[in-house]
Amino acid sequence: MPCWIEVQLSDVEAGRRFYGELFGWSFEPAREGVLWASRKGASVAALAPKGDGRMPTVWTVYFAAPDLGALLGRIRGSGGQVITGPSPVGPGSGTGRPLGVMALAADPEGAVFGLWQAGTHAGFARRHEPGTFTWAELYTRDTGAANDFYAHLFHDALFGPGAAPDFGRAAVDEVFPPEMPPHFLVHFGVADVAKALATVHRLGGRTQVNPFTTSYGTVAVATDNQGASFALLER
Repeated sequence: MPCWIEVQLSDVEAGRRFYGELFGWSFEPAREGVLWASRKGASVAALAPKGDGRMPTVWTVYFAAPDLGALLGRIRGSGGQVITGPSPVGPGSGTGRPLGVMALAADPEGAVFGLWQAGTHAGFARRHEPGTFTWAELYTRDTGAANDFYAHLFHDALFGPGAAPDFGRAAVDEVFPPEMPPHFLVHFGVADVAKALATVHRLGGRTQVNPFTTSYGTVAVATDNQGASFALLER
């Protein structure tokens, strides 16, 4: 299941101001210029500096991987690719132990996602409420092929008991122009989409897709003041 999210930014301090006001987050240093965001004292996300200015400014969703090596093997065997990793991250503050092991991968259509094998950091300490991760939607050109690929990786998340409370799939052209590349879109819970969009605009972001109704709530897509896309979800 999704267990963590991280945004890659050119200006982490600008990100701190934007997301701190939008979602009521507080921040603390984590590692190597990375800030951990918390809401009500519980960790909810990370803001990371881009190591290379050519890297995209994006939110990445990480899926929990109890056996990262085996999962990477299944990704390659199913037509996906491993982009980076596996790489240890950390160590955690004062423990000497790694926070975990991470990798980035892409499905056969090129949608990028992260994988996280937990060490001292298991992932979200709070979710499914305003100001926190609430949903990840995969926008893909071939939903049938996506179902086959991700079922091979994350069967329980798609088809197990209480399946898919955090993760869904839709065709790109249901929301975006057909030329939009396949991608994951991180959704944050909000109490009022219209008010949240007004705050986004005031902070220098913009609306990418106006509010629309889905089976899981009212959604709008926005970009922050550095161009990272995310969704706002009112349930």
